[in-house]
Amino acid sequence: MSPAEIRPLAAGDLTACGELLAQRHRRHRTAQPLLSARFETPEAAVAEVRAAFETPEASGAVAIRAGVPVGFVLGAPKTSPLWGPNIWVEAAGQATVDPEVMRDLYAAAATRWVDEGRTAHYVVVPAHDEDLVRAWFRLGFGQQHAHAVRPATRPAAAPRPEGLSVRRATPADIPDLARLDLELPVHQGLSPTFSAGRVGTVEEGLEDWAEEIDDPEYVTFVAVRDGKVVGSAIGCALERSSAHLGPARPDNAGFLGFAAVFPAARGAGAGRALGTAVLDWAVDSGFDCVVTDWRVTNLLSSRTWPRLGFTETFLRLHRTIGY
Repeated sequence: MSPAEIRPLAAGDLTACGELLAQRHRRHRTAQPLLSARFETPEAAVAEVRAAFETPEASGAVAIRAGVPVGFVLGAPKTSPLWGPNIWVEAAGQATVDPEVMRDLYAAAATRWVDEGRTAHYVVVPAHDEDLVRAWFRLGFGQQHAHAVRPATRPAAAPRPEGLSVRRATPADIPDLARLDLELPVHQGLSPTFSAGRVGTVEEGLEDWAEEIDDPEYVTFVAVRDGKVVGSAIGCALERSSAHLGPARPDNAGFLGFAAVFPAARGAGAGRALGTAVLDWAVDSGFDCVVTDWRVTNLLSSRTWPRLGFTETFLRLHRTIGY
């Protein structure tokens, strides 16, 4: 096979790159049919690539073989300081007919990214494509996060510990909800995740919940054991999430957006019971599927959600340059 010519991605390449993305998505849906069929069409895929290309400070590379594009990579920075001096290749930001070519594409694109001082690199890769994932691993990336989906069906019944129940939250639960808001970032700041995410304050949580407890766009459940709130979970339509975009967003999907359990109550089934409550709500609400995501180094969520039937759709990979 002749080597590919690698050059910077330009506006004139977008139609061909969108067609490559549509081909990739068609292959992806054979493994994960709950993903949206919309991005199998070149028109929708081209629109996604164009939107990524028009993101401020976006750049990338395209591979040409025998005059035909055979791969591209396209990234753009996020403004949040949480991600460091970053560049993100989102779900619509890459496709190739030859996974090995992705290594050359990254080498070309990352030259500019690092020259610009962007040394924290994130890439969202289809989970089913083992060869493509391996190509990114061979570029020094490791898995940080998982996106996953399951049908909106009621999970198999599981024994619930005596004294544990789940119900909808009420205004009287606001003090507990505000404390539970802190549990996820605190837990993810510990080993082995070591997340640098900001931990808010109870006072901020109280203020937010006072405004949001009756928001009809969200549903909040609490787990109660022996009369005390020990955990909470939040569900909503996936459109309310900013983290599942483009090809990573199934149609008519609910979203398990948050769950936390106080440390003393972990390991006793409260997390599963909360997740089940959100799934039951999604079924009753008429969604076709339910999406969630987790840090793969979070030992609790990375075990609980797959056990509830969630299967990976995309992997977020990460690399920090210079260490």
